[in-house]
Amino acid sequence: MSNLWGKVLRDLRNPLFLQGYALMANTVVTGVLGMGYWLLAAHFYSPEEFGRGQAVITAMRLFASLTALGFVGALARFLPVAGRRTPELILRGYGLAAATGGVAALGFLLTLPLWGKTYSVLAGFGPGLFFLASVVVWAVFTLQDVVLTGLRRATFVPLNNLVFGVVKMGLLVALAGALPAGGIFVSWVIPTALALIPVNWLIFGVVVPRHIKRADPVQEPPRMREVGRFLAGDFPGTLSILAIVYLVPVVIATQVGEATFGRFSMAHTLASMIELLAMNMAVSLTVENSFDRAQLAANCRRALRRAFMIVTPIIVVAILGAPLILRIFGSAFAEEGTTLLRLMSLAVLPRVLIEVYLSALRAQSQARTLAIVQIGLAALVLVSTVTLFPHFGVNAVGYGLLLSEALVALLIFGNLRKILKFDESGRSAVTQGSSGAS
Repeated sequence: MSNLWGKVLRDLRNPLFLQGYALMANTVVTGVLGMGYWLLAAHFYSPEEFGRGQAVITAMRLFASLTALGFVGALARFLPVAGRRTPELILRGYGLAAATGGVAALGFLLTLPLWGKTYSVLAGFGPGLFFLASVVVWAVFTLQDVVLTGLRRATFVPLNNLVFGVVKMGLLVALAGALPAGGIFVSWVIPTALALIPVNWLIFGVVVPRHIKRADPVQEPPRMREVGRFLAGDFPGTLSILAIVYLVPVVIATQVGEATFGRFSMAHTLASMIELLAMNMAVSLTVENSFDRAQLAANCRRALRRAFMIVTPIIVVAILGAPLILRIFGSAFAEEGTTLLRLMSLAVLPRVLIEVYLSALRAQSQARTLAIVQIGLAALVLVSTVTLFPHFGVNAVGYGLLLSEALVALLIFGNLRKILKFDESGRSAVTQGSSGAS
């Protein structure tokens, strides 16, 4: 036990692990509070209201993330070296994410009848305006965690989401009687908006000034043109991955009833949290490789070992205990969601390899290869899900993810091995072997 504790303490002195563990702790906090939130929602709201709330929140996160998630890689890559341009980079990210998300949400609201009965709750000026504002709020909320991570302050992220989660649960219960039709969505959005104030005061009032002060005065900050070139390659790929995370559930919501979608969504949400653990370490890896490119191979090997060490036992528990875990929400959740949870959990294993590879590509600004890998993965997932849906129903999402991510992991494995053997001289093994990834 003392050796394990000593190893943990050594890890916490390494920014790669400190940041990665903080983001993983945030995923755990978010997951536990999220389960509590949806348990309360299942108790205080009808199955139809439960499913409708899930569907509207999923749509809101889809549109808010259209550009916000596209900036995740760029902020993790360039904030560590942005120097005096740090505030400008953050504000541009916030503004573009909010603007594009708002435009997409407006288009969604104008074509609402095409999206099925589930989203009819958003009809009307008042509900539509509230949904539009929620998209803008969630876009900034998504990016502020990435900003803290890129500035090596990821330890604040779980604290922020702990407070957010507790307030959200309290408001959910308070609105159950007064606003049953929209209480789930409103209880999600209001705490999000309130959280923006203290967190961005921390970012711009404390963290950014210290980051600028510590910046190397000799190092020239990246120009916006350089960031733009990176985004031109990374954004299409990230947008493709976004389709897997958010568009697939929205499509499922248009094909099944509200109650069925609610049960699908719980299994999907739980499995996505496991996948987030792998992605958390990858974000930290991008940040640290941006600070010190010479440590690329060593950091990738460390991140890969730690990610597998953490997610493998969780995957085993999820696969073996899926019926018991889902039965907490009700027997119907276990009956309809067990296979999906098992398949999506198993798919996290190849996703670890893919995320470490993508992180290394971002640190080296290999935007073209990034786009090829991510677009290819998204296309495989979407095509396989649509193809399998008539035969397997909602479980097609799990089969599509597992088959697609296993195939992509196999295709990029050769180049990943070259990255892991990357020497200390700074010579790019990725560049030498990048053609194999495409």
